Amino acid sequence: MARYYFHIRRGETTTAQDLEGLEFATPEMAIEEAIKAAREIVAEMVLAGRRVEEQEFEIRSSDGAVLKIVSFKSAAGLD
Repeated sequence: MARYYFHIRRGETTTAQDLEGLEFATPEMAIEEAIKAAREIVAEMVLAGRRVEEQEFEIRSSDGAVLKIVSFKSAAGLD
């Protein structure tokens, strides 16, 4: 199992850094988790009456390599 980190960023600025990460058997499982989490965050924003902003998950492996960028809006089908 490998550890992946899900940093939240807006544009080029990291707004929340994941210091703990999560373990997954494959990179694809980490990407699927990021998509699910992004959808949940968007749903919470909508239910709270907040504007869905341009945020995204930057998924990094334990060696610091960027695996994928997951847009919250894209994950929720809003783009």
